[in-house]
Amino acid sequence: MKSVLDNSFNDYGKIIKIDTTTFIKTMAGKDAIKDGVVYEASDKALEMLPLFKKIQNEVFGGLNIEFGFCSGRNNKLNAVEYHRSSEIDIAATDLILMLGRQQDIDYSNNTYKTENIELFFVPQGTAVELYATTLHYAPCRQNGEEFRCGVVLPKGTNMPLPEKPSSLDGENRLLFAENKWLIGHAESNIDKDGGFIGLIGENTQC
Repeated sequence: MKSVLDNSFNDYGKIIKIDTTTFIKTMAGKDAIKDGVVYEASDKALEMLPLFKKIQNEVFGGLNIEFGFCSGRNNKLNAVEYHRSSEIDIAATDLILMLGRQQDIDYSNNTYKTENIELFFVPQGTAVELYATTLHYAPCRQNGEEFRCGVVLPKGTNMPLPEKPSSLDGENRLLFAENKWLIGHAESNIDKDGGFIGLIGENTQC
């Protein structure tokens, strides 16, 4: 496992230097997730923090954004996703990100080899920008402990598609939600929700 503080993280993103103290306190006040993973794209308490406007104006250049969170207990990759925009992740607890590169997707059959995934430790309080070409999914944490992660994206990301593609050829087959392209692992059962199964290899664990 590597660290987002290492130079090796530069291929996937960069550290965002912001004060996350109030954010951590806000996340600590939320109910514990006892099993599985919960994702909320937009959270009112987080969007009332001064940090919301700072990220909107200084990181996203004034774009409309959503500030939500992903929390729970997870130790497997299960899928990879990417967006047409950067994603900001803020560690309210220590957590691990499992990351890959969009450039390694074989678009002839929409597959990706899990052997290319790298694990990066994110210390509590650290904010990172994941570039648009960085494959990622739910964070994880070892020893069955709950992770808590803030997630900032352009507004509407991960919402249901307003209109389905006219065809399911090529990359369109991966379009799972608004601004969200997804490749699942067979163990994830994400195909039951319309997701494409295309991860080749072991379901990476942290």
